Amino acid sequence: MSTVSSFSRAPETGNHPVYDPRAGHAFVDQAGNPDFAAIRRSRDFVRVQRRLTRFVVPATVLFLCWYMTYVLLAAYANDFMSHKVFGSVNVGLLLGLSQFVSTVVIMVLYSRFARRRIDPEIAALRERAGARRS
Repeated sequence: MSTVSSFSRAPETGNHPVYDPRAGHAFVDQAGNPDFAAIRRSRDFVRVQRRLTRFVVPATVLFLCWYMTYVLLAAYANDFMSHKVFGSVNVGLLLGLSQFVSTVVIMVLYSRFARRRIDPEIAALRERAGARRS
C-alpha cells in the first residue's frame, strides 16, 4: 500500500534505496527518476535542512523582536520617538528607516549563507538524483 508524503507529494512504498556513497548509489529509482522519499531521508538532506533552520529561525525571531520593539515604542513611547535628533529628523524616523536597513542586511546575510553553505550541498544532491540545471 502506498501513502502520499505531505512533504513531496511523492508516493512512498517504504522500501526505497538510501544513498550510500561507498556503494556509489544515486538517489534514483529503477526507472531513472529521482527518488524524492530517499532523498528526504538521506543524511545529507537532513543536514541541509538543519543548517538552513539554524539560520532562518534565529534571524526571523531576532527581526520580529526588533520589529515589535519598534511598534511598541511607536505606540507607547511618544516622547522618546518624537525626540529631535537633528533638524526635523526624530528618533522614530531613524528607527523606522533602520527597519529597511535591517531587512536588507538579513537579505544579504542569507544570500551569502545560502551561496556558501546550502547551494553546494543542494547541487551535490541534485547531481546524485540525476537532475540537470536547465
